[in-house]
Amino acid sequence: MKETAATRQQAAHRVTALTELISTLTARLNDLEPLQARHALADRLAGIASATTTANTLSMELEAYVLAARLEEIAEAANIRLQAMPSERYLLQHTADKDAGRRGRLKSGLGLRILDTWTGTERETSTLSGGETFTASLALALGLADVVTQEASGRPLGTLFIDEGFGTLDEQNLQEVMDVLDQLRAGNRAVGIVSHVAELSRRIPSQLNVLKNRNGSTLRPLISTDL
Repeated sequence: MKETAATRQQAAHRVTALTELISTLTARLNDLEPLQARHALADRLAGIASATTTANTLSMELEAYVLAARLEEIAEAANIRLQAMPSERYLLQHTADKDAGRRGRLKSGLGLRILDTWTGTERETSTLSGGETFTASLALALGLADVVTQEASGRPLGTLFIDEGFGTLDEQNLQEVMDVLDQLRAGNRAVGIVSHVAELSRRIPSQLNVLKNRNGSTLRPLISTDL
């Protein structure tokens, strides 16, 4: 009888301890519920931002999504510049098609295509000639400057440097580009050109010539009064 009473008492203590443990575990689980909900939300947002979940219907990383919106804006500004050129043939179109990005990963939303207004067809930018590529690149640079100017409360970017690329231009394209640059200079912008094209030396009044010799390079300023 004594053993039976002792066993009952021991069982009762265990029941009490287990009841208290269940109560404690229940309270802890209740405390975890809001944390689990926050983790689930954060995990879902991380999956969408990194484009690793089907919830991201565009399959586009957050970084690419933001850049794509900016690229589309820049392309529109660049088209205004392209339409100001005499040929008025090409327009830039933002595309959400996937393109090879850094480290070989596919980036969507950061592509550009060319609309040929003469034929009404679209094609890859890689099909442009050297001179056409230069013109499109210049228009993009000017479009970027225009967008930045708008976001800087109208404060203009007063200086623009263009490094090479003029050697790819034929006479007509060179004249178109120079007309655009003259318009920029007329708008109180300083335009610097880095080039070895001889034709430019006859078109640009203020120059800095780089002279090379065995002791190094020197600069010789040249200001023409004939232009």
